[in-house]
Amino acid sequence: MCPFLALPYGESVKKMAYHKVNADQRTQGQYLDSDDLQATALELEWDMEKELEEPGFDHFRLDGAVQQDLGNSQSPDLDLEPIQPSASPKGRFQRLQEDPEYISHYTRQSPKSHRCSFFQILKVFCAALILFIFGIVIGYYAGKKCPSPPASPEPNNPHIYHEILKEIKAENIQQIYRDVLQSPREDDVDAAMRILLQWTSHGLEDVRLVNYSVLLDLPGSSSNTITLKNSGECFYPDGQQCSKVTRTLHSQDLLYSYAAYSAKGTLEAELVDIQYGTIEDLIRIQTTTNVTKKIALLKLGQSPLLYKLSLLEDAGFGGVLLYVDPCDLPKTTDLAEKAFMVSLNSGGDPSTPGYASIDGSYRQNRLNLTTLLVQPISAVLAKKLTSIPENRIQKDKCVPLQLSSTDKKIINLSIQSVTTYKTISNVIGYLKGSVFPDRYVIIGSHHSSLNTYGGQEWASSTAIITAFIQALMLKVKRGWRTDRTIVFCSWGGTSFGNIGSYEWAEDLKRVLQRNVVAYVSLHNPVRGNSTLHPIASPSLQQLAAESQNINCVEKMKCPGSNVSSVQTQGDSDYFINHLGVPAMQFSYEDINTSENSSFVSEALFPMHATRTEELDPSFKLHENIAKFSGYATLQIANEPVLPFNALDIALEIQNSLRVFLGEEVDASQLLAVASRLRDTAELFQSDEMRPANDPRERAPIRVRMLNDVLQSLEKSFLVQQAPPGLYRNILYRLDERTSQFSVLLEALEHCKLHQSNETIQATLSEVLNSISSAQVYFKAGLDVFETTLAGKK
Repeated sequence: MCPFLALPYGESVKKMAYHKVNADQRTQGQYLDSDDLQATALELEWDMEKELEEPGFDHFRLDGAVQQDLGNSQSPDLDLEPIQPSASPKGRFQRLQEDPEYISHYTRQSPKSHRCSFFQILKVFCAALILFIFGIVIGYYAGKKCPSPPASPEPNNPHIYHEILKEIKAENIQQIYRDVLQSPREDDVDAAMRILLQWTSHGLEDVRLVNYSVLLDLPGSSSNTITLKNSGECFYPDGQQCSKVTRTLHSQDLLYSYAAYSAKGTLEAELVDIQYGTIEDLIRIQTTTNVTKKIALLKLGQSPLLYKLSLLEDAGFGGVLLYVDPCDLPKTTDLAEKAFMVSLNSGGDPSTPGYASIDGSYRQNRLNLTTLLVQPISAVLAKKLTSIPENRIQKDKCVPLQLSSTDKKIINLSIQSVTTYKTISNVIGYLKGSVFPDRYVIIGSHHSSLNTYGGQEWASSTAIITAFIQALMLKVKRGWRTDRTIVFCSWGGTSFGNIGSYEWAEDLKRVLQRNVVAYVSLHNPVRGNSTLHPIASPSLQQLAAESQNINCVEKMKCPGSNVSSVQTQGDSDYFINHLGVPAMQFSYEDINTSENSSFVSEALFPMHATRTEELDPSFKLHENIAKFSGYATLQIANEPVLPFNALDIALEIQNSLRVFLGEEVDASQLLAVASRLRDTAELFQSDEMRPANDPRERAPIRVRMLNDVLQSLEKSFLVQQAPPGLYRNILYRLDERTSQFSVLLEALEHCKLHQSNETIQATLSEVLNSISSAQVYFKAGLDVFETTLAGKK
């Protein structure tokens, strides 16, 4: 039993009876554990002691006559009942009644349980409020001391691009250009290391030097010679007569006037003039002359050199004297007295065709890439060989060089070169993207590995890409970064057949097939000063046209040049023809009055023959190229939706097929497939690309899916094989004069030469399959989007 309390003033106190609640649970208490019983008893005893300590009971005293110890109760029925747990949520016991005779002179306070609960809640609330205010104060001052990085602006904000591009200045490019040329002559590895240090000094952190051991064909110890058997006169490739004096005058120029990877040896044979070496030229010559083991006098131009050499080799020629007709050169240049270098390598290390030249790779014995002895000569020497009569020379009109049909000349051609393994180096720098670091936009230049050849265009290329890095990193240091990764490349071994780019791409082929979005080329950016010549794949033609308007902001001339999809020189070759990557290139050229001037740029003249600072003394043209290329690179690297136009591809296909309507070729199936491709591309453009370009309708997962489709658009247009020198990517035309597919054009020419339509039928089938594959690819992309949308609904 609980003890009774007595009033302190002597008044008699009546017993207060406490009745236990929920007596019906008495039997259930028998099943409680002993630990629970003990804990309950302790709680009851503690509650009662606390009751006695309440302020209102300070003067109460206990009645000794009625005090009992709970733990010493003698009643057999109370062994469990005094500590029987109650189901009441407010306590285990409650007072039911008092004695009727009991009169209290003390007004009791409210029960403590209610007051304790209120004060505890109040304390918890005050403590939480204080902690909350204290946290706000700490966060405020911590935020002032450690500010968060600035938020990246909207990725498609053109203002950001203009801020970056305005830092590209002509004087900076000129200074970089002069620093490059003033460096001492060094090998490929040393030149690459200097570029690496330059890029690193501007803040580009991830820059790597990638080396490959490759087979190069270098000049011999003495110059190649051409001897007229009739007169016994000996000439060097530039037209000077053989002597010790002229040999030492421009010894390096004489040595490097050669065709890399040509056959070696001596050949004495009749000289046969075949002009540009077209199919018509060959048919004309073969009807009157046996060309077996003869030496062809060949003009550079009209079509790729490797393609023409393959025709001459099939025809049975033994050697070739190669020259550039002065009528095919711009009037602003004077290269008639200069010999030049060409490479007969279609691409990459000749000893490892189709695979990278890494340690342990099998090396094939391919010292010569042709059976022909090929020697470039100057136009001056070509004139001596053709012996043009004075009455044919006109002052106001250029007369093309031509060997008289009655003039028979016997030539002794001596060619020597040395094949050896050398190390070439690529400089690869990465600016990792903040959103899609696994998507690469590659911008490529190259550095020279020759002592005097390559012109100064490689220095222009290096200066432009370095100036772009410098301007871009100023913005990156302030917290901004592109969405996609930009890969900066300076290739080695370009003069010998784009070796550096081929080896790197073959080494990383699987990664690049999945990750590369586009390639922006800076090959030979200023080769003249008359007109801008932009080249782009069909999907990038609109972006190339838009990039030319960047100068409109600076109140300069806004009319842009027409963008074309034609074959071009440089390291973009592997990315276009083996990876199917959209590519773009800007360059300034001189106006060519001749329609045969295409592919003349395959000739590599000595550096002192091309004076870049005379072409662009203010370096404003260099600045324009840097801004055009930089703007295109930023757009591709940073726009949420890739700025590719699928419909332009379909239109280019249809335009290329229209020329066959008048040919003796059944192109009806091709035209039907091309029409379906256009319809699908229009649907793709309107249903997917337009909504994705609207930020209000843009969904991240759909944008990523759309970009994956756009990224692989051109891969369908790679044919399995193409003639030497021609692109495997059928979206590129041969030159400005032609509008049809180059592979189909060559097949038609082959049909004329061999009087067989087997080649044209096989080529038509391959082109048909490419167009059909592209149409199926577009349709599959639309089906995926529809399935995804239906799943969400």
